[in-house]
Amino acid sequence: MGGRRLRGVALVAVGLIAALGVGACGAGGDGGSDSAADSGAGREQAAEGGADGGGADRDQAAPGGTGGADLRVDQRSIIYTGTMQVRVDDVEAAAREATTAVTAAGGFVGADRRSSRAAEARAALTLRVPADRFSAVIDRLAGLGRQERREIRTEDVTEQVVDLDARIATQRARVESARKLLARATSVDELVRLENEVGTRQADLASLEARKRRLADLTSLSTITVTFLGQDASTAEEESDLGFLAGLGGGWTAFLASARVLLTVLGAVLPFAVVIGVPLWLLLLWRRRVRARRTPPGPELVPMPAGLAGGPVSAPPPVPAARSGP
Repeated sequence: MGGRRLRGVALVAVGLIAALGVGACGAGGDGGSDSAADSGAGREQAAEGGADGGGADRDQAAPGGTGGADLRVDQRSIIYTGTMQVRVDDVEAAAREATTAVTAAGGFVGADRRSSRAAEARAALTLRVPADRFSAVIDRLAGLGRQERREIRTEDVTEQVVDLDARIATQRARVESARKLLARATSVDELVRLENEVGTRQADLASLEARKRRLADLTSLSTITVTFLGQDASTAEEESDLGFLAGLGGGWTAFLASARVLLTVLGAVLPFAVVIGVPLWLLLLWRRRVRARRTPPGPELVPMPAGLAGGPVSAPPPVPAARSGP
């Protein structure tokens, strides 16, 4: 009996030990699974965080990203305008070099005004150059002589360009929607109304696209206005002169101009006066002579006696007054 009890207790003890071992293994397995799940979730969160962070960084770094409000300078739409005045020894040579430099930079000459008067020569050029070559061309032109004046202006039109892009996209969508409605029109009145609406929307879209092309032209090609002056050329005409001598000179100039105008008018009228006036004057003279020949002679005057003509004229005798009766 005692041996059986001991074997039963031993079996129970072994069973308890086996149960505890299985429980410990299960707990360890569950903990490993949870840890693995937690680590996997952590890796997914880290990956998502890295992706979001990288995306945010890319948005901030990208010029047109939604995450960055400011664009980089080289991605903005800027209009460059420059005005220069350079004094040179040879105006014609400087103008040719400027034209060559602009053509080599990928631009062209928009306007060319020159006056050749030896040392007082003057040339005014309007140059269109790519925006990325603006500074290089400005420095090249300044090196052609002695720079006397330079003015550079910039205008940032990035917001206008972005706004135009958005409005153009919206207007295109409106045109497409109006065309779809026009295709489903069932009556003449509806057809006419939708055709007018489509035409109006297309006109608005064309206007927006024209403004976009104008801005694109101004931003892609900068404008440089350069004036080359000879060594003795004066810039006094650009300044307003005041004083007695200036007024006297202006008055004399106006008088000469008026005299030239008067002489011009007189020269224009003189041929007509000779061709028409001389025959008319001869005709009037001939008619006057004809009238003088046709006029009859006047009555002859009878001479008075010498006595009557030379003596004094006596007064008439007095008339006696009438008497009244007694």
